[in-house]
Amino acid sequence: KYKDVEPTLKIKEVDGLELVKKFSEQMESMLRRKVEAVERLVEAAEDADLNHEYNSSLEFDYYNSLLINDKDENDNYVELGDEFILEPNEHFNNLLVNTTYSDIQLPTNVYNKDPDILNGVYMSEALNPIFVDNFERDPTLTWQYFGSSTGFFRLYPGIKWLPDENGVISFDCRNRGWYIQAATSPKDIVIIVDVSGSMKGLRMTIAKHTIITILDTLGENDFVNIIAYNDYVHFIEPCFKGILVQADRDNREHFKQLVDELQAKGVGTVNKALTESFKILREFREAGQGGLCNQAIMLITDGAVEDYEAVFEKYNWPDRKVRVFTYLIGREVTFAPNVKWIACNNKGYYTQISTLADVQENVMEYLHVLSRPMVINHDHDIIWTEAYMDSALFASQAQSLLLMTTVAMPVFSKKNETRSHGILLGVVGSDVPLRELLKLAPRYKLGVHGYAFLNTNNGYILSHPDLRPLYKEGKKLKPKPNYNSVDLSEVEWEDQDEILRTAMINGETGYLSMDVKVPVDKGKRVLFLTNDYFFTDISGTPFSLGVVLSRGHGEYILLGNTSVEEGLHDLLQPDLSLANEWIYCITDIDPDHRKLSQLEAVIRFLTGEEPDLECDEELVQEVLFDAVVTAPMEAYWTALALNMSKETEAGVEMAFLGTRAGLMRSALYVGSEKISNK
Repeated sequence: KYKDVEPTLKIKEVDGLELVKKFSEQMESMLRRKVEAVERLVEAAEDADLNHEYNSSLEFDYYNSLLINDKDENDNYVELGDEFILEPNEHFNNLLVNTTYSDIQLPTNVYNKDPDILNGVYMSEALNPIFVDNFERDPTLTWQYFGSSTGFFRLYPGIKWLPDENGVISFDCRNRGWYIQAATSPKDIVIIVDVSGSMKGLRMTIAKHTIITILDTLGENDFVNIIAYNDYVHFIEPCFKGILVQADRDNREHFKQLVDELQAKGVGTVNKALTESFKILREFREAGQGGLCNQAIMLITDGAVEDYEAVFEKYNWPDRKVRVFTYLIGREVTFAPNVKWIACNNKGYYTQISTLADVQENVMEYLHVLSRPMVINHDHDIIWTEAYMDSALFASQAQSLLLMTTVAMPVFSKKNETRSHGILLGVVGSDVPLRELLKLAPRYKLGVHGYAFLNTNNGYILSHPDLRPLYKEGKKLKPKPNYNSVDLSEVEWEDQDEILRTAMINGETGYLSMDVKVPVDKGKRVLFLTNDYFFTDISGTPFSLGVVLSRGHGEYILLGNTSVEEGLHDLLQPDLSLANEWIYCITDIDPDHRKLSQLEAVIRFLTGEEPDLECDEELVQEVLFDAVVTAPMEAYWTALALNMSKETEAGVEMAFLGTRAGLMRSALYVGSEKISNK
């Protein structure tokens, strides 16, 4: 059959750089639509705040996602719990959602009728029409939300939120990576902790908890170190002496273990620790290393005997490039004025922490101070997070764990009278499932063994076929602890000199070839291949895209030329199917198309029954060609099967064939109950 059609065939060489640039442009425009959706929400939230007068006695019933649809013993809906219609929606993983309205989640430790909450919720009602409008404009959007600095979380589409087994809701939007990253710029931080004898007991416990809480507010774009002082100054990790390290997950966990082992003894001398910290920060600043944005010292102590003016005068005044935040531990107030003076004269913030319960709220304050310059200048920076699983958002509902990235933007108060205070109202965000992005780099264009991958400017993988984020614990699948900080060099390990990694982190466009070993069949065999890597950045984001083509497999593409009539005749044969996870036609946007299988959609597209179906014409053309070329197989198989059944007892049970365009033909020669390999 190939011989018959050979004169009309074309073989085209694949241009990898063209391909990667084209994919990158499509991804960029898809991500730009997400950014536009978030920008519209920010604008709506800021305008709503501008027109809202704070009212301390406001009465307002809102949909509380914990209480919706709950009734009391008299069969009346509970307060804040009204009827809220929920329907399963395929686009949201078949969760029960309400796509006309958002609802409000509050962590257990926030009072749900606090005046600040009621005013914020009332003001943010203005986001509802925008959520709905965004979703209509761009049906590929998933969750959209607003996290408020007062602690409430407005989520669209609305869902019913279920507490954990202890009846507690611990999810607090203000601790999430996307919130913290959007609310502050990158920062270099030195944490100084007093480990002198007076810190023994509860004070030490509170201090440790404070450090751990500060560490949890840091991310990939921040740099950190921790100094403990008593009679002398010591870096709690001696290997990090005199430097700052990236606050990625591994370093943060390492620091947490070391903090846990600290013990209180001796006499405290702060000035050496302060001097050391200022020196490190200055070196980093002058060498152009670190976050290049904000610098701060966090001083955690139970009191300062003097105000150490000389140190600040020498290292921090008059420019005050480093902010100093002070945390006074314990109930003692004798030395409070000194500790407060240190913070107030170094553009910082002073807070007293006397119980473990105070830690979270008090630590969060420093983020507001750091974000003040951004607020005053109205710098709306768009941030993209590294890949994470959305399981935390819906711990309450078992989810197929999807890798997501979040695009987020801060919301500032525009009121003239508080403009100089720099008030952050909250953060707006939206999730982008990474598989939506990868749909734009379809497998069939990459040939056998070809694949596309994405990584961030920190060198971490967003998505890669060798990224295995889950492990099995009993029957359950769980994310590995470091799944979102797997470095590119851990999966593309042939890149020993990190040429590929460095170029991609710097957002370059280019080409590289490497000899690689590829495991197949779940790691039972290995292939030796030469791969060509093509890469470029996705502009407007911190991501880079790589496309890998294998020599001899992915270099060429075969283009068949078949008429629609001829092809359709062969596509309509009974034992033929298409790979359903491939996208021949876009069926998941329009609700009328969702029930169609890919094969049904292709046939309707070709017969013109559904003029508004969007299909990948190149791929459909390949399918038609494959259908025609493989049409005679069935007759051949049948002849073969008859022949064999004469000679032997066990004849052919089934014959099948797959093509590179995802077409599958199969023929069954025994009753389905007789197949030996089910």
